Formats: sequence, structure tokens, C-alpha cells
Amino acid sequence: MALSQSELMRLLESLRRADGVEAIRVVCERILQELIEAEATDVIGAAPHEHSDKRTAWRNGHRERMLTTQAGDLALKIPKVRTGSFFPSLLERRRRIDRALFAVVMEAYVHGVSTRSVDDLVKALGADSGISKSEVSRICGELDEELTAFKERPLDHTVFPYVFLDATYCKARVNHRIASQAVVIATGISATGHREILGLMVGDSESKPFWTKFLRSLRARGLENVQLVISDSHSGLVAAIRTVFLGAAWQRCRVHFVRDVFSVIERGSGEMVAATIRTIFAQTTGEQVRTHLNVVADMLGRQFPQVKKMLLDAATDITAFADFPPTHWKKIWSTNPLERLNREIKRRADVVQVFPNPAALDRLAAAVLAELHDEWQVFDRRYLSEASMAELFTTKPTEADSQITPQPEPKQLP
Repeated sequence: MALSQSELMRLLESLRRADGVEAIRVVCERILQELIEAEATDVIGAAPHEHSDKRTAWRNGHRERMLTTQAGDLALKIPKVRTGSFFPSLLERRRRIDRALFAVVMEAYVHGVSTRSVDDLVKALGADSGISKSEVSRICGELDEELTAFKERPLDHTVFPYVFLDATYCKARVNHRIASQAVVIATGISATGHREILGLMVGDSESKPFWTKFLRSLRARGLENVQLVISDSHSGLVAAIRTVFLGAAWQRCRVHFVRDVFSVIERGSGEMVAATIRTIFAQTTGEQVRTHLNVVADMLGRQFPQVKKMLLDAATDITAFADFPPTHWKKIWSTNPLERLNREIKRRADVVQVFPNPAALDRLAAAVLAELHDEWQVFDRRYLSEASMAELFTTKPTEADSQITPQPEPKQLP
């Protein structure tokens, strides 16, 4: 993409005012930006404001991306498109994760908790074992500032009728002992049907105080008008949901419920019982779902009285989805949408095995989630259609079937 005469003069003036290192940074930043714009033009089939029969999409602004190089930090802008997605081939999608992994390994080495495998990782990452503490602090500090901005960003730009909550566990050193640490994650589906990662927190357990602190932090950042929370039945989590999300219904994850059922029956009967329970979720109306649950409970109760009791006790919790649009049911009756996030965190955490401290675990988990969140925004794929989401603001779950209290009226969408 050729620069105009005025742009060339502005670039020349910037180079005149800059010192040697800054001049290199300015040139690198401009060259990369022009290459990105040229690649976008090639993908779209037309330059900005150009009329072309080869056009396949339209530009829709830019999003900022910081690229760290030997010439310094380059502030680049990646073009967004209205349909499909665009990401320049020059950039690495997962650079933040790699930096976080590097920082974690370095910190482990400096704190004297490295093993031979960690030493091999240090060498594989291109650093000798003599790295200084100040260098580790610099790497961690730069990354933490970026990740803190992601974790603390406001959530009041839209409403999130659906919120998913789950936790995964990793090992970290706490008070000179190896302990299991919970990484709790919240994702949401916005009023337009898009998914966002709302937040994460690392702690000692999934107790009610811990979950309450996490959920209140989401509320403080602007999360309001939640209509349905989807999670497992951990007592501390459920109590925190009822405390913080007044007015929201609670959907007990059907997958976790079936796993709980397996714990009270013989292994050989598991598939038959699971298949029978799944017929509850194959119904087409909310009334049929609840009626069929009673039928299934009676059917299984002849051989498995404990299963009947579990079904009847959890009837309201595992059928809360039935008060929402049928087109949403498959996406909101379990926490399966969080499984990919948990797997990715585990995959990266397995490289480290034992984190030097909870802060290092938080750093890597946040980097993984920040990159996945960026992918969701870049590809601009709706998890649920915008038209079906609009139904939530004209019909609400009935008060009698809500586990907690009636919802407040949602705020107007921008």
C-alpha cells in the first residue's frame, strides 16, 4: 500500500525528532501496519472506500494489538470485518500465552523450585540458567499489567442473560507446600448472542466466601440482569449464586448430575440409567420436560430408589432451562461450553506441573483466557442467534419455577 505525500512527510518529521532506537521503532511500526493493511485489502478484495466487484467483505473499524519486539513495543491496529474474520499472518495469535509460560518457568527457576524438567524447559525457551531476578520481574510486570486490564475491564457495555460458572484445579506451592488451587471461571452470553469470558480467580477452595467474593467482583464491574446461571451443584457455589445473583434462576448442569447418579448405582447399570435420564431432555416443551421427569423417576425408582429421590429433589434445578427459549436449551442445560477453556488451561499448566506460587498460576490462566477471548471477538461468531436472544426480553421465566426470586426488568440494550 503506497503512502501519500502528506503521510510520507509526517513520517519523515517523526523520524527527525526521534533518536536512533526510537526511529527504528517508528519505522518498524509503520511498515508492519502497512503490511497488515495490504493483507487485509487482499483478503477483502478492495482497499478502504474502494468500489470493486471482487469485494468479499467490508471493514468495520480496527482493534488494537501490542506487539513486543527487539525494537520496542509496537502499537498496531488490526482491521475488523463485518462478516467472517481477519487476522494478519505476520502476528502470532498466542503470543501472550507463550510470554506467560516463559515468565512462569523463569519464576520457578529463580525461586529455587525448578527440577530437571524445568531446567530443560528453560533451555528450550532459549534462555540460559543464569537469568536474573530483575529480568523475571520485568517480564512478569509487563505481562501482569496487560492481564490485569483484561481481568478488570468493565462489563456494563451490554447485558449477559446467561452466565456459566465452573472451576478446574492445578498444583501450586503455598507456604512451601504443594497444594491444589481452584481456578474459577465465568463466561457469559450477551444480549446479541456473543460469548465473552467475564472473569477468573485463583483460590484455595470453592467455598461460599471464595465464590461470593468472585461473583461480587463481577457485579462490581457491571454484570447485571443475569437471568440464568449454569453450574454444578457445589454447595459453596450454589449458596454464593443465591446470595449475589438475586432474581436469577439456577440451572444445575445435567452432565454433573448424571455423574452424581453414577455414584449411587452399579457400574453396569450406568449407561441404561443415563439413557433413560436423557429422554427428559428430548422433550419439546417445558411442560413435557417436567411431566416426563416424574415418569422417569417412577420408572427408575422400581430398581433404583436413590435415583428416584435424586431426580425428584433436583427436579427444579435440572429443568430450569425449560423456562427459556427451546432453541437455547442445548446450549444452556450444562457447563459444557466451559470444557474447552478448562482443557486449554490444563494443557498449558501440565507443562509447568507445579507452579511456584498462586500468582504464577493466575498469570498463565489469565493469559490463556485472554487469548481465547480475543479469538471469540475476532471471529465474531454468535453462540446464539440475536433474534432468539431477543425473546428473553419479551418473555421471562415464571416466578413459580424460579429457584430464587423473580427477575428485575433488564436494562435497555444499546
